[in-house]
Amino acid sequence: MNKIRKGDEVIVITGKDKGKRGTVLSCSLGDRLVVEGINRARKHVKPNPVKGVVGGFADKDMPIHISNVALYNPATGKADRVGIKQLEDGTKVRFFKSSGEVVGA
Repeated sequence: MNKIRKGDEVIVITGKDKGKRGTVLSCSLGDRLVVEGINRARKHVKPNPVKGVVGGFADKDMPIHISNVALYNPATGKADRVGIKQLEDGTKVRFFKSSGEVVGA
């Protein structure tokens, strides 16, 4: 079970975008995540009249390593560590280590 999933709100804890928050768009790259508005790169785009693409620059969200982000805890307003525990009915849930409350509940 992954501690950070698609749709989670994360905060960057190190790097050039330290302190910024965003939503995870994809996490299928192994140990890398694509986060909305984080680690943006300016890419050159070639014009293609067949597809209707105008040339110029396009900003693109690049992958960031999973160790450089932490799950954002809205109750405290800070980054928080995440653990996994099993409930009495056998389902596994993620919880914030600082408060013990279930993530997304």
